[in-house]
Amino acid sequence: MKRPILLLLLLLVIVTAPSAAGASPALQASQNQAILNFPNSVTFRAQLTAETTIQSVVLEYGDTQLTCGEVVAKAFPPFKPGKTVNVQWTWDMRQSGSIPPGATLWWRWRVTDSNGKETVTDTKTITWLDSTHRWQTLTDRNLRIHWYKGNEAFAREILAAARDGLALNRQSAGLEPNGVIEIYIYGDYEALRSAVLYTPSWTGGMAFPEFNIVIIGIAPNNLEWGKDATVHELTHVLVGNLTFSCLGDVPTWLNEGLAVYSEGGLDAVSQQQLERAIREDTLLTVRSISGAFSEVADKANLSYSQSYSIVKFLVETYGQPKMNQLLLALRDGTPIDEALRKVYGFDIEGLEDAWRASIGARPRAAVLNPTATPQPTHVPTIVPVGGAPLAITPTPFVVPTSSTSPENAPRSATPLPATQERGKSEQETNLSLLWAGIGLLCCCIFGLVLVTTGVIFFVRRGQKGQEHA
Repeated sequence: MKRPILLLLLLLVIVTAPSAAGASPALQASQNQAILNFPNSVTFRAQLTAETTIQSVVLEYGDTQLTCGEVVAKAFPPFKPGKTVNVQWTWDMRQSGSIPPGATLWWRWRVTDSNGKETVTDTKTITWLDSTHRWQTLTDRNLRIHWYKGNEAFAREILAAARDGLALNRQSAGLEPNGVIEIYIYGDYEALRSAVLYTPSWTGGMAFPEFNIVIIGIAPNNLEWGKDATVHELTHVLVGNLTFSCLGDVPTWLNEGLAVYSEGGLDAVSQQQLERAIREDTLLTVRSISGAFSEVADKANLSYSQSYSIVKFLVETYGQPKMNQLLLALRDGTPIDEALRKVYGFDIEGLEDAWRASIGARPRAAVLNPTATPQPTHVPTIVPVGGAPLAITPTPFVVPTSSTSPENAPRSATPLPATQERGKSEQETNLSLLWAGIGLLCCCIFGLVLVTTGVIFFVRRGQKGQEHA
């Protein structure tokens, strides 16, 4: 009797199994794609089908940059509820700010049906890159070169220079790459500038440590400059990898000094300018080049040359381990003066005194109460949210550094773009003007109240006088 029951149960399993296997999933996402309009925008679209009426659709999207915490941008595309809906939404980089070529974008759809059931589609990715060029790729361990103009020998020279740059940075500051660094080589400066929105006209290369990406414009006939600039930008990525933090900040003289040092030294013109500044006692204070460099070309170039000289002094006098300790202290949020005292035994003024003595410069002029240069607080990059056009003019994004094309400057480095500190001071100025305007308005209102009260008082007094007359 037991055997027929078992056979019956087995038959039921066999009959019902195909039905379960062939059941359609609760949600289907077809034509789920991202359409790039490089470098302006990306449009996400999909056709979503559910077993019951779809009541809510949320697009979740972002990129894979390094941030202080998980950041998910959300958009709410318009649609008409139904069992099958077509949704579409555009992330407009012209409003949110651009991201570098080669960055990875991701997206998914969060759907809620009329029963309150929530379903999330699989996460999809796409590389943010123009399709107008036939990109080729060379890989060597932690380096990946992408290029489209020039032969393979050209690309291999860039790759060899980058490999030497990694070795030098490892030796001088203990810097190691955090994953594969992508280097995108555009055929010239104009092509580079057209690939990133809001790029200054003097830009020849840019570093994006939070993405592990370097982009640079190198024509095949400008190879020597290109190799130095590649190492320069690569160093910024390495520094950014090691010091990434939501707590601290790396002074500009240290960041740029390491980058120029990794190139192998100053060119003849920059060396002559530095020697003249030493001779004529026109060196800039170390504290003054802790923030943004001057926009005046001569001062900017001297800032780079001094930064190189200071870093050279620290590395060659005290060694690589201490430089690495200094960077780690800054990563942990230690202010630069305290970090210097902790590692080397002196603050910024003490560093300047020791550095000046080492290069034969005159002693630093004594200042009774030196004013520290304010350091901008590092703000994590947030995944931008697209949507309707903003009511204000979009602010160009700020990158840690950029190389200048030789046609625009006498050397391979130039002033940085506007810094957060500059933005902060402008904001404070606007705030002061706003409060001044509010104060003036209050005074006017108060005065008007006094005048009105006085008029009423005298009118009533006159009326009372007439009554008593």
